[in-house]
Amino acid sequence: MKILAHISWAYATLIIFTGLTFSIIAYPILPRPYARKAAAWFIKITTFFSTTIEGKEDPDAQMFLVNHQSDLDIGVIETVTSKDITWVAKKALFDVPFFGLAMSMPEDIEVERESKTSLIKLLRAAKDRLKKKRVITMFPEGTRSKGAKMLPFKSGAKVIADQYKLKVQPIVLIETVKCYDIKRFYYVPRNIKVIFLDSFVADKSDTQWLSTLRIEMQKVYDKNVEKAKQ
Repeated sequence: MKILAHISWAYATLIIFTGLTFSIIAYPILPRPYARKAAAWFIKITTFFSTTIEGKEDPDAQMFLVNHQSDLDIGVIETVTSKDITWVAKKALFDVPFFGLAMSMPEDIEVERESKTSLIKLLRAAKDRLKKKRVITMFPEGTRSKGAKMLPFKSGAKVIADQYKLKVQPIVLIETVKCYDIKRFYYVPRNIKVIFLDSFVADKSDTQWLSTLRIEMQKVYDKNVEKAKQ
């Protein structure tokens, strides 16, 4: 079983790189967001994973906040919404050959956590993307969590949402790491549950809303994992 999962991982990884290559080639040809959407659907169809959606996407949402376990998460989100997404990610990812190009061409937003000027650049970039009617999408944990417990949420999401009084919609992905895990060279096609939670308008007077949201998202995650075991 493990050998088969490793072989499947190699196949899935090749497909992912093929999808990224297609998106890079297609960006100058197709209007945004179709190049990335097409690549994401290509990956989904050819790696045979499926999705089940619970809850409803808010058509007026301006920011998605998503928990993060797997490198497959971006593709999952891109296939469950037709919105023009701009991803916020650490600058180091933009510096990675090939992958960075796939992020910079569609004008995703890079952030330097150690830079004093990073916050200003982040807010300016977010304002620009919002004017273009794009949905700012972030993994507030900042990196992939190693297990079932979500990592503490970084403050960047709150800073942007508070500054522009954004309508935020949380999205909970259930156990995507059991589908694709790059660290274990593991891939098994499976159905991935995507849960759209109720949206809300960010209120900077509530200094704890981001940490409270993490608790709420964790509860939803735990409940669904437990339900799946029954």
